[in-house]
Amino acid sequence: MSRSRLLPAGLSLFLLLTLAACGTRGEKSAAAGAAGPVKGGTLTFAVNTEPSTCLDPHQSPADVAGLFTRPALDSLVSLDAEGRIHPWLATKWTVSPDQKTYTFTLREGVKFSDGTPFDAAAVKANLDHIVAPATKSQLAAGYIEPYKGSEVTGPLTVKVHFGRPYSPFLSALATAYFGIESPRSLKQPQDALCKKVVGSGPFVIDEYVQQKSITYHRNPGYDWAPEGAGHTGPAYLDKLEIKVITEDSVRLGALTSGQVDGIASVPPVNVKQVRADPRLTVTTRQAPGGNYNYYPNTTSGPFADKRVREAFRDGIDFATIVRNLYFGAFQPAASPISPSTDGYDRTLEGRTEYDPAAAGRLLDEAGWSGRDAEGYRTKDGRRLTIRWGFLKAAAREQRDTLAEQIQAEAKKIGFDVQFVAGTVNEWLERYPKGDYDLVDFSWQRADGDTLRNLFGTSSIPTAAKFGQNAARLSDKDVDGWLSDALDTTDQAKRAELYAKVQQRVTGEAAVFPVYVFTYLLGASRKAHGIGWEPQAYPTFYDAWVEQA
Repeated sequence: MSRSRLLPAGLSLFLLLTLAACGTRGEKSAAAGAAGPVKGGTLTFAVNTEPSTCLDPHQSPADVAGLFTRPALDSLVSLDAEGRIHPWLATKWTVSPDQKTYTFTLREGVKFSDGTPFDAAAVKANLDHIVAPATKSQLAAGYIEPYKGSEVTGPLTVKVHFGRPYSPFLSALATAYFGIESPRSLKQPQDALCKKVVGSGPFVIDEYVQQKSITYHRNPGYDWAPEGAGHTGPAYLDKLEIKVITEDSVRLGALTSGQVDGIASVPPVNVKQVRADPRLTVTTRQAPGGNYNYYPNTTSGPFADKRVREAFRDGIDFATIVRNLYFGAFQPAASPISPSTDGYDRTLEGRTEYDPAAAGRLLDEAGWSGRDAEGYRTKDGRRLTIRWGFLKAAAREQRDTLAEQIQAEAKKIGFDVQFVAGTVNEWLERYPKGDYDLVDFSWQRADGDTLRNLFGTSSIPTAAKFGQNAARLSDKDVDGWLSDALDTTDQAKRAELYAKVQQRVTGEAAVFPVYVFTYLLGASRKAHGIGWEPQAYPTFYDAWVEQA
């Protein structure tokens, strides 16, 4: 509620949970051919969404908070395109034999932009801040549920303890949601952190204006880039600006007219047009983690009956709708997680077939055999109604149009899909109570452990916990496989366990996979060096712009 970055369909939970990630790994986002990096200048980048009401990635429910804060925040480790962990603020680390304790040795000489030195106490302060009840973390804390505490064993050494083996910890640390903030700044009220975070990164945040922009200036003392970065020392750019332009046509127009140097989410219908423009380039990257999926409530309402869930899944041609609406830019999803996620089960591709006749038989078996005057299925005088929360104003990637097409196809097999309007706050009141039939979102995370967020019993949302298991699935086998995956660092074993989870949840129709979110980045050929972080968001440390 990626990835797939809980809101109703329009907000797609990407704005909250994630409030909801893009082609091939390792692609360069700007054209080659310039003489070389040039220092100075400003790069302006436009995006189609923002972190809702809070910038702080420790507490924000929006995965897009990682894009906005990564320029200012460094992490203990980095993750490359092949899933390998590299040093960053931590120079080395060891894991105890029982995989419950991680010991880190930290880099010397690092300072936060407010002058505070980076040390082991800062690491402890950050991890403790993420899990503190007062932080009310709605994303990051869910990545380290077994966390028990940190122990400072020296100025630059810290031990992190878990209550059980926890193999995904390093990949979680590599994300911006575990970006290290100045311990001095963490002493501020939580609402102050929502407006500005202070880190040790290559850029310093100047101002964040909700629904408009965020601006940064170069950190002149920066000299601790992650291993594998394109250069060392300060960033090339003097300034960086990220603008929020939600309207696709306006954002595209800003790129083609030269008002901005790059944009997120080139409208799929315009990809060929942008690629044909000699001044521009398009780079794609599939996001890891949860695809853009629909999640039926498996515990109440019509979808509590597996046969009804199967009928909805089989009676709608999701793949054809996705291909036609997005002009082939987005791959129809076969699994709840994307092909770029470790542990993805390719055997699921092509397994589900569009079969409206079979869907009709399933509804008959489930007792929805009547038809009312409008053609909707009925049972005991009740119409087969599906309540789907929807905020059209917040829709991105034409998800509102997609939802309307799904609604129309569902009607053909007898479902009355109703979009339940309301404010974000109203929806957030209903979500923990399970007061819905269908929810949609993408959930970006660079690890197969995203399946635990999406389907683990402990992740079912409650009044006390903003979990991501919107299907409200509670399956002992699924919980067991997910638990076993936490116990091992053997990637082959983890992949085997994650495959079992994917097969079970798709077999139970506890998720309707829709499409694989692909980041479509459009940029001027005068903009170079835009990179990618693990969640498939662009990064700007190596970026530079040709000067006129």
